[in-house]
Amino acid sequence: MRAELGIPAGAFTCHTALAEGYVIEGHVPVEAIEQLFAERPDALGIVVPGMPADSPGMGGDPSTWASQGVWLISHDGELSPFEY
Repeated sequence: MRAELGIPAGAFTCHTALAEGYVIEGHVPVEAIEQLFAERPDALGIVVPGMPADSPGMGGDPSTWASQGVWLISHDGELSPFEY
């Protein structure tokens, strides 16, 4: 399913959501999701690759979540940093 959605194989994680026309892949902080919906970039969606142990939903400290890296997925599968 992830490949069919256009998510690059190196960015596959354990959770995939489709919301407001975007793919949200992995343990993405809610602040990044809110910014995605507010800015509406021309992109496939956003991802936090892997399963960082202290990412949202895994416990840990919210102050470290931004340092884990949220990536914007372009329509051609390229990843670029998504600043939020």
